[in-house]
Amino acid sequence: MSTFLKTNLETAHWGYFDAERDPVLTIESGSEVTIQTVSGGPDMLPGDGFYVPEELLDLHAAGGPTMPGHILTGPVAVNGASPGDVLQVDILDVRLRQDWGYNMIRPLVGTLPQDFPKRYKTIIPLDIDRAMATMPWGLELPLTPFFGVMGVAPPAEWGRISTIEPRVHGGNIDNKELVAGATLYLPVFADGALFSCGDGHGAQGDGEVCVTAIETALEGRFRLTVRRDLKFNYPQAETPEHIITMGMDTDLDRCVEIALRHMINFVSDRLEITKAEAYMLCSLSGDLRITQTVNREKGVHMMMKKTVLGL
Repeated sequence: MSTFLKTNLETAHWGYFDAERDPVLTIESGSEVTIQTVSGGPDMLPGDGFYVPEELLDLHAAGGPTMPGHILTGPVAVNGASPGDVLQVDILDVRLRQDWGYNMIRPLVGTLPQDFPKRYKTIIPLDIDRAMATMPWGLELPLTPFFGVMGVAPPAEWGRISTIEPRVHGGNIDNKELVAGATLYLPVFADGALFSCGDGHGAQGDGEVCVTAIETALEGRFRLTVRRDLKFNYPQAETPEHIITMGMDTDLDRCVEIALRHMINFVSDRLEITKAEAYMLCSLSGDLRITQTVNREKGVHMMMKKTVLGL
Protein backbone atom coordinates (compact mmCIF):
# COMPACT_ATOMS: atom_id res chain seq x y z
CA MET A 1 0.00 0.00 0.00
CA SER A 2 1.40 3.35 -1.06
CA THR A 3 0.34 6.68 0.44
CA PHE A 4 -0.62 9.17 -2.28
CA LEU A 5 0.63 12.77 -2.24
CA LYS A 6 -0.93 15.11 -4.77
CA THR A 7 0.60 18.36 -5.92
CA ASN A 8 -1.42 21.40 -4.85
CA LEU A 9 -0.94 24.81 -3.26
CA GLU A 10 -0.37 23.22 0.16
CA THR A 11 2.04 20.46 -0.87
CA ALA A 12 4.16 22.28 -3.46
CA HIS A 13 7.11 24.56 -2.82
CA TRP A 14 8.52 26.48 -5.75
CA GLY A 15 12.18 27.31 -6.10
CA TYR A 16 13.66 26.34 -2.74
CA PHE A 17 14.72 23.81 -0.14
CA ASP A 18 14.42 24.85 3.50
CA ALA A 19 14.85 22.81 6.68
CA GLU A 20 12.21 25.06 8.30
CA ARG A 21 9.47 23.99 5.90
CA ASP A 22 6.97 21.79 7.73
CA PRO A 23 6.34 18.32 6.29
CA VAL A 24 3.13 17.88 4.33
CA LEU A 25 3.12 14.14 5.05
CA THR A 26 4.77 11.84 7.59
CA ILE A 27 5.35 8.15 6.94
CA GLU A 28 7.07 5.25 8.70
CA SER A 29 10.51 4.07 7.62
CA GLY A 30 10.21 1.44 4.89
CA SER A 31 6.83 2.73 3.70
CA GLU A 32 5.93 3.59 0.14
CA VAL A 33 4.69 6.96 -1.06
CA THR A 34 3.46 7.99 -4.51
CA ILE A 35 4.21 11.63 -5.31
CA GLN A 36 2.79 13.75 -8.11
CA THR A 37 4.84 16.58 -9.61
CA VAL A 38 4.41 19.35 -12.18
CA SER A 39 6.90 21.53 -14.01
CA GLY A 40 7.18 24.92 -15.65
CA GLY A 41 6.03 28.50 -15.38
CA PRO A 42 3.19 30.14 -17.31
CA ASP A 43 5.46 30.87 -20.28
CA MET A 44 6.05 27.13 -20.74
CA LEU A 45 2.41 26.15 -21.30
CA PRO A 46 1.80 24.26 -24.55
CA GLY A 47 -1.29 25.95 -25.95
CA ASP A 48 -4.45 24.23 -27.13
CA GLY A 49 -4.69 20.50 -27.71
CA PHE A 50 -2.65 19.24 -24.76
CA TYR A 51 -3.56 18.17 -21.23
CA VAL A 52 -2.38 20.62 -18.55
CA PRO A 53 -2.71 19.50 -14.89
CA GLU A 54 -5.10 21.80 -13.06
CA GLU A 55 -2.73 22.13 -10.12
CA LEU A 56 -0.07 23.63 -12.41
CA LEU A 57 -2.49 26.39 -13.38
CA ASP A 58 -3.38 26.90 -9.70
CA LEU A 59 0.31 27.39 -8.86
CA HIS A 60 0.67 29.89 -11.69
CA ALA A 61 -2.35 31.84 -10.47
CA ALA A 62 -0.92 31.95 -6.94
CA GLY A 63 2.21 33.77 -8.11
CA GLY A 64 5.77 33.00 -9.10
CA PRO A 65 8.49 31.20 -7.20
CA THR A 66 10.08 32.50 -4.02
CA MET A 67 13.40 32.27 -5.86
CA PRO A 68 14.26 30.93 -9.32
CA GLY A 69 14.04 27.17 -9.39
CA HIS A 70 11.84 24.11 -9.70
CA ILE A 71 8.36 23.22 -8.49
CA LEU A 72 8.77 20.48 -5.87
CA THR A 73 6.22 18.38 -4.02
CA GLY A 74 6.85 17.75 -0.31
CA PRO A 75 8.54 17.52 1.99
CA VAL A 76 7.74 14.03 3.24
CA ALA A 77 9.01 13.30 6.75
CA VAL A 78 10.16 9.80 7.65
CA ASN A 79 9.63 8.91 11.31
CA GLY A 80 12.87 8.33 13.16
CA ALA A 81 15.21 9.94 10.63
CA SER A 82 17.83 12.10 12.36
CA PRO A 83 20.92 14.05 11.30
CA GLY A 84 23.73 11.62 10.62
CA ASP A 85 21.42 8.93 9.22
CA VAL A 86 21.09 8.07 5.53
CA LEU A 87 17.77 8.08 3.68
CA GLN A 88 17.46 5.23 1.21
CA VAL A 89 15.18 6.25 -1.66
CA ASP A 90 14.09 3.25 -3.70
CA ILE A 91 12.62 4.51 -6.98
CA LEU A 92 9.95 1.90 -7.62
CA ASP A 93 8.04 3.44 -10.52
CA VAL A 94 8.04 6.64 -12.61
CA ARG A 95 5.13 7.55 -14.87
CA LEU A 96 4.26 10.42 -17.18
CA ARG A 97 1.31 12.60 -16.18
CA GLN A 98 0.81 14.63 -19.35
CA ASP A 99 1.12 14.38 -23.12
CA TRP A 100 3.71 17.11 -23.63
CA GLY A 101 7.01 18.39 -22.37
CA TYR A 102 9.01 21.51 -23.05
CA ASN A 103 12.61 22.39 -23.76
CA MET A 104 13.98 25.91 -23.42
CA ILE A 105 17.27 27.41 -24.58
CA ARG A 106 17.96 30.76 -22.92
CA PRO A 107 20.74 33.25 -23.61
CA LEU A 108 23.60 33.55 -21.11
CA VAL A 109 23.00 30.13 -19.55
CA GLY A 110 23.75 26.55 -20.47
CA THR A 111 27.00 24.93 -21.53
CA LEU A 112 27.42 27.40 -24.42
CA PRO A 113 26.02 30.57 -22.84
CA GLN A 114 27.25 32.97 -25.56
CA ASP A 115 26.36 30.88 -28.60
CA PHE A 116 22.55 31.18 -28.58
CA PRO A 117 21.48 34.82 -28.08
CA LYS A 118 17.71 34.19 -28.41
CA ARG A 119 15.20 32.21 -26.38
CA TYR A 120 14.13 29.02 -28.12
CA LYS A 121 11.11 27.25 -26.68
CA THR A 122 9.98 23.88 -28.01
CA ILE A 123 6.83 22.03 -27.01
CA ILE A 124 7.46 18.31 -27.50
CA PRO A 125 4.47 15.94 -27.88
CA LEU A 126 4.70 12.79 -25.75
CA ASP A 127 3.03 9.50 -26.61
CA ILE A 128 2.49 8.00 -23.15
CA ASP A 129 1.37 4.58 -24.40
CA ARG A 130 4.36 4.16 -26.71
CA ALA A 131 6.84 6.01 -24.44
CA MET A 132 7.97 8.16 -27.35
CA ALA A 133 8.60 11.87 -27.88
CA THR A 134 8.26 13.41 -31.34
CA MET A 135 10.87 16.06 -32.12
CA PRO A 136 10.05 19.01 -34.40
CA TRP A 137 11.91 17.46 -37.37
CA GLY A 138 10.07 14.14 -37.00
CA LEU A 139 12.54 12.07 -34.97
CA GLU A 140 10.92 9.74 -32.45
CA LEU A 141 12.94 9.75 -29.23
CA PRO A 142 12.41 7.01 -26.61
CA LEU A 143 11.30 8.28 -23.19
CA THR A 144 13.15 7.24 -20.03
CA PRO A 145 11.48 9.36 -17.33
CA PHE A 146 13.22 10.32 -14.10
CA PHE A 147 13.18 13.09 -11.52
CA GLY A 148 15.89 15.71 -11.99
CA VAL A 149 15.41 16.88 -8.40
CA MET A 150 15.31 14.51 -5.44
CA GLY A 151 16.60 15.78 -2.14
CA VAL A 152 16.24 16.07 1.60
CA ALA A 153 16.29 19.26 3.66
CA PRO A 154 19.70 20.94 3.72
CA PRO A 155 21.44 21.83 6.99
CA ALA A 156 19.35 24.37 8.92
CA GLU A 157 22.30 26.77 9.01
CA TRP A 158 22.08 27.16 5.24
CA GLY A 159 18.63 28.72 5.49
CA ARG A 160 16.51 28.78 2.34
CA ILE A 161 18.45 27.72 -0.74
CA SER A 162 17.61 27.50 -4.43
CA THR A 163 16.71 24.19 -6.02
CA ILE A 164 18.98 24.94 -8.97
CA GLU A 165 22.33 23.82 -7.56
CA PRO A 166 22.83 20.19 -6.54
CA ARG A 167 24.59 19.90 -3.20
CA VAL A 168 25.33 17.42 -0.43
CA HIS A 169 21.60 17.09 0.35
CA GLY A 170 20.89 15.99 -3.22
CA GLY A 171 18.54 18.33 -5.04
CA ASN A 172 18.98 19.06 -8.73
CA ILE A 173 21.22 16.07 -9.44
CA ASP A 174 19.93 15.55 -13.01
CA ASN A 175 21.33 12.03 -13.18
CA LYS A 176 19.60 10.11 -15.97
CA GLU A 177 20.53 6.78 -14.33
CA LEU A 178 18.01 7.38 -11.54
CA VAL A 179 15.06 5.79 -13.31
CA ALA A 180 12.64 3.23 -11.90
CA GLY A 181 14.65 0.41 -10.36
CA ALA A 182 17.46 2.65 -9.08
CA THR A 183 18.15 3.59 -5.47
CA LEU A 184 19.42 6.95 -4.23
CA TYR A 185 21.13 7.37 -0.86
CA LEU A 186 21.01 10.82 0.76
CA PRO A 187 22.68 11.95 3.99
CA VAL A 188 20.14 13.33 6.48
CA PHE A 189 20.54 16.82 7.97
CA ALA A 190 17.15 17.42 9.65
CA ASP A 191 14.74 15.41 11.76
CA GLY A 192 12.45 13.44 9.47
CA ALA A 193 14.87 13.85 6.54
CA LEU A 194 12.18 15.91 4.71
CA PHE A 195 12.26 14.44 1.18
CA SER A 196 10.98 16.42 -1.81
CA CYS A 197 11.07 15.76 -5.54
CA GLY A 198 10.22 17.42 -8.83
CA ASP A 199 11.77 18.56 -12.12
CA GLY A 200 10.32 15.68 -14.10
CA HIS A 201 12.30 14.69 -17.19
CA GLY A 202 10.98 12.61 -20.05
CA ALA A 203 14.42 12.19 -21.59
CA GLN A 204 17.87 13.70 -21.03
CA GLY A 205 21.41 13.11 -22.19
CA ASP A 206 24.43 13.17 -19.92
CA GLY A 207 25.30 16.86 -19.59
CA GLU A 208 21.81 18.34 -20.12
CA VAL A 209 23.83 20.83 -22.15
CA CYS A 210 21.15 23.37 -23.19
CA VAL A 211 19.90 23.72 -19.55
CA THR A 212 16.69 21.73 -19.94
CA ALA A 213 15.70 18.15 -20.73
CA ILE A 214 12.19 17.21 -21.88
CA GLU A 215 10.61 18.90 -18.85
CA THR A 216 7.28 17.38 -17.90
CA ALA A 217 4.93 16.29 -15.11
CA LEU A 218 5.63 12.93 -13.48
CA GLU A 219 4.29 10.62 -10.82
CA GLY A 220 6.78 8.60 -8.82
CA ARG A 221 6.41 5.75 -6.35
CA PHE A 222 9.16 5.61 -3.73
CA ARG A 223 10.09 3.52 -0.72
CA LEU A 224 11.76 5.70 1.93
CA THR A 225 13.89 3.89 4.50
CA VAL A 226 16.06 5.22 7.30
CA ARG A 227 19.51 3.60 7.31
CA ARG A 228 21.76 3.87 10.35
CA ASP A 229 24.17 1.19 9.17
CA LEU A 230 25.43 3.35 6.29
CA LYS A 231 27.95 6.14 6.74
CA PHE A 232 27.53 7.97 3.44
CA ASN A 233 28.13 11.71 3.87
CA TYR A 234 27.43 12.49 0.21
CA PRO A 235 24.76 11.42 -2.29
CA GLN A 236 25.36 7.98 -3.75
CA ALA A 237 23.22 5.65 -5.85
CA GLU A 238 22.92 2.21 -7.33
CA THR A 239 21.13 0.58 -10.23
CA PRO A 240 20.59 -3.15 -10.71
CA GLU A 241 23.98 -3.24 -12.50
CA HIS A 242 26.09 -0.40 -11.05
CA ILE A 243 27.25 1.44 -7.95
CA ILE A 244 27.28 5.21 -8.61
CA THR A 245 29.25 7.87 -6.76
CA MET A 246 28.84 11.59 -7.42
CA GLY A 247 30.74 14.85 -7.35
CA MET A 248 29.29 18.37 -7.53
CA ASP A 249 31.21 21.64 -7.77
CA THR A 250 31.52 24.74 -9.94
CA ASP A 251 34.75 23.25 -11.32
CA LEU A 252 34.29 20.13 -13.44
CA ASP A 253 37.75 18.84 -12.52
CA ARG A 254 36.82 19.10 -8.86
CA CYS A 255 33.62 17.14 -9.60
CA VAL A 256 35.75 14.33 -11.03
CA GLU A 257 37.96 14.28 -7.95
CA ILE A 258 35.01 14.14 -5.54
CA ALA A 259 33.22 11.33 -7.41
CA LEU A 260 36.46 9.37 -7.78
CA ARG A 261 37.45 9.67 -4.11
CA HIS A 262 34.03 8.45 -3.03
CA MET A 263 34.32 5.45 -5.36
CA ILE A 264 37.84 4.66 -4.12
CA ASN A 265 36.53 4.65 -0.54
CA PHE A 266 33.56 2.46 -1.44
CA VAL A 267 35.65 -0.05 -3.41
CA SER A 268 38.37 -0.19 -0.75
CA ASP A 269 35.83 -0.87 2.00
CA ARG A 270 33.80 -3.36 -0.05
CA LEU A 271 36.73 -5.46 -1.27
CA GLU A 272 38.96 -4.90 1.77
CA ILE A 273 41.82 -3.73 -0.44
CA THR A 274 44.14 -0.73 -0.16
CA LYS A 275 43.21 2.71 -1.46
CA ALA A 276 45.94 2.35 -4.09
CA GLU A 277 44.46 -0.94 -5.27
CA ALA A 278 40.99 0.61 -5.36
CA TYR A 279 42.36 3.56 -7.35
CA MET A 280 43.81 1.07 -9.83
CA LEU A 281 40.48 -0.75 -10.13
CA CYS A 282 38.68 2.54 -10.76
CA SER A 283 41.10 3.16 -13.63
CA LEU A 284 40.50 -0.29 -15.09
CA SER A 285 36.75 -0.74 -14.52
CA GLY A 286 35.19 2.57 -13.43
CA ASP A 287 33.38 4.86 -15.88
CA LEU A 288 33.35 8.61 -15.30
CA ARG A 289 30.38 10.41 -16.83
CA ILE A 290 29.38 14.05 -16.91
CA THR A 291 26.04 14.32 -15.14
CA GLN A 292 25.26 17.93 -16.04
CA THR A 293 27.17 21.10 -16.91
CA VAL A 294 24.47 23.73 -16.46
CA ASN A 295 23.37 24.10 -12.82
CA ARG A 296 26.17 26.44 -11.69
CA GLU A 297 27.30 23.50 -9.53
CA LYS A 298 28.22 20.98 -12.22
CA GLY A 299 28.07 17.22 -11.77
CA VAL A 300 30.13 14.13 -12.52
CA HIS A 301 29.31 10.55 -11.57
CA MET A 302 31.40 7.39 -11.58
CA MET A 303 29.82 4.03 -12.35
CA MET A 304 31.28 0.69 -11.26
CA LYS A 305 29.75 -2.62 -12.28
CA LYS A 306 28.48 -4.59 -9.30
CA THR A 307 29.90 -7.80 -10.69
CA VAL A 308 33.41 -6.36 -10.22
CA LEU A 309 32.57 -5.78 -6.56
CA GLY A 310 31.01 -9.17 -5.93
CA LEU A 311 27.53 -7.65 -5.60
